[in-house]
Amino acid sequence: MFRRTASSLFLAAALALTAGAAAPALGQSADLVNPAALRDRAPDTFKVRFDTTKGVFVVQVNRAWAPQGADRFYNLVKNGFYDDVRFFRVISGFMVQFGIHGDPKIAAPWREARIQDDPVTQSNKRGFLTYAMAGPNTRTTQLFINFGDNSSLDRQGFSPFGQVISGMDVVDKLNPEYGEGAPRGRGPDQGRLQKEGNAYLKKDFSRMDYIRKATIEK
Repeated sequence: MFRRTASSLFLAAALALTAGAAAPALGQSADLVNPAALRDRAPDTFKVRFDTTKGVFVVQVNRAWAPQGADRFYNLVKNGFYDDVRFFRVISGFMVQFGIHGDPKIAAPWREARIQDDPVTQSNKRGFLTYAMAGPNTRTTQLFINFGDNSSLDRQGFSPFGQVISGMDVVDKLNPEYGEGAPRGRGPDQGRLQKEGNAYLKKDFSRMDYIRKATIEK
């Protein structure tokens, strides 16, 4: 199961890497359409609060676990990238995946904004936060939270960089009805998601949960 499902983690992100820029929504940084501008170093540790349609959960990031992944995540959250972003792939007992921006013109410049791999220093245990990938050195913006012990992903290069420290019960409640994405399952087609964004998800997957706002806690 995990081998097949882990492969689709690669596939899902690969679709995101295939294909100007729109102005970001209110509250989002103009630099969201310019990945090269978002390269601040993250603090050694920081917390991110996710306000979702199911409630609030908090992630603590430890930069030493995966520095390049932590830096990318810090810059994305700080500039509002994950606001109004859907949990588009929820597989009970495995993981929940998110991180494609709802505006295709903002999502587009990030498809090729890849970061190098970090060594795997932590295991993909329950509540740990990790990037989806399309192969070596292809991490961009897509993330997943492990529902269970997915340590089989460790040897494939999936490097956790944070952990849910409160509200894992909220993560557990995220709507799993759409399951795996098309064509394997009845969930969203990633090609359409990249092209049509939240308009597609709101129309065809109206009960999908989403992040209202993600913020770095002071």
